[in-house]
Amino acid sequence: MQPLPIIDSFPLNSDVHQVASPDDPAAAMTPKGTYHFVSLGCPKNLIDSERMLGSLSLDGYLLVSEPAGADFVIINTCGFIESSRQESKSVIREMLQLKREGKTRGVIVAGCLPERLGGALLDEMPEIDHLVGVFGREEITRVADRLLGGAVEQRTVFKPAPIRALDDRARLRITPKHYAYLKISEGCDRTCTFCAIPKMRGKHATKPMELVLAEARELASDGVRELIIVAQDTTYYGLDLYGEVRLVELLRELEHVEGLDWIRLLYLYPVHFSDELIALIANSSKIIPYLDMPLQHVNDAVLRRMQRRVSRAQTVELVGKLRRDVPNLVLRTTFIVGFPGETDAQFQELKQFVADARFQRMGVFTYSLEPGTPAVKLDGHLPEDVKLARRNELMELQQQIAFDFGDSLVGYELDVLIDAPAGDDLWLGRCYADAPEIDGVVYVRGGGLQVGDLVPVEIEARRGYDLVGMCVVDEAAPSEAAVDET
Repeated sequence: MQPLPIIDSFPLNSDVHQVASPDDPAAAMTPKGTYHFVSLGCPKNLIDSERMLGSLSLDGYLLVSEPAGADFVIINTCGFIESSRQESKSVIREMLQLKREGKTRGVIVAGCLPERLGGALLDEMPEIDHLVGVFGREEITRVADRLLGGAVEQRTVFKPAPIRALDDRARLRITPKHYAYLKISEGCDRTCTFCAIPKMRGKHATKPMELVLAEARELASDGVRELIIVAQDTTYYGLDLYGEVRLVELLRELEHVEGLDWIRLLYLYPVHFSDELIALIANSSKIIPYLDMPLQHVNDAVLRRMQRRVSRAQTVELVGKLRRDVPNLVLRTTFIVGFPGETDAQFQELKQFVADARFQRMGVFTYSLEPGTPAVKLDGHLPEDVKLARRNELMELQQQIAFDFGDSLVGYELDVLIDAPAGDDLWLGRCYADAPEIDGVVYVRGGGLQVGDLVPVEIEARRGYDLVGMCVVDEAAPSEAAVDET
């Protein structure tokens, strides 16, 4: 399943806060060591990063904002597609250069890249001190201890994928205090021919419902107002553990968690999208009508070669049903263009589908040849210039659709969650149609607001993919802060 692109280098102008951190007198003592942390990749990876940060904090290590001068650096990498692997390697090389210059003692590389490449990554970059696989994250403090203690007898930590998803409590969150990601499962049982995620994160493992709810309550008690549900395959939740899909039951329980205002759903595979789930979303006061449902393509022949196990007819029917039954629905999707064998006619079919479906939010990826995936052996691989041209053509079409949607919101009053200050009486926020980091923002004019406020805003204009509005509950005279038309 295609990830939503997020890259976080810690810290990122956000508050840092330990979830459920115990009263520990040792916290004020001299730290065991200092470290800098870089997190790359999707929201699932971000949660793993936050869990490692929490473990290190509780064990007495001190996080610092700059890598130069830190005892060691940890990079939690992404290895999904070639561009993300190259980005991860670029960061690793940057940190290794600091090590050569004596500005840090060691470099630990964690996450999907070592999981995918294994010891070959050490062969390529022998100066890396330790590799920690995706499921070795719970060993991160021991790895740090070994690094600072000079132990070199074991440089790799790889654990098998768990039977059940790992416990993500006691995180040191990178996200602002008012929103957080909650991972409800790990791994994936899909056999999409273009995807290497099962090789990195294993088979689908449902997180027990009681643990998901405990994490949600912990996050809500820490000030989270928007809970963003993530998984490799969200609609599959429960099938492996309970023998049936239980996403609806889980969401109903999450609706009762005090303190939550918004529940946002990402990574919804179109299979297992039941009428009961649609009805729940349509009638919920907390589950916002924003659904991220990666479709990847619409042509039946391409879908079969991708092994998506869904047809064009099923896709059209589901999109139509969602549009009909869920008021004010915002649909986000992703597509892959240039898949091996994709003809011009098949691309034109996809393009017409995008024009007809009018997704409010959409991302397009060019097919990336991933070693070890079945798609590598398919015939009909396309030149890069053809793939890029198709992506640009589809995104040009989508841009106007997104602009039309933004224009349609002008004059309406929307609830906006305030994410950050942007100037004198000017704030950055998001409405229900905007997931963090991947969609647009709302520039809000109004005095007396605070980060984390959820306020009604009258939308006055669209600026590119963003919106501009005024907080309607602000009794003070609004400032004339300008928003650049970019």
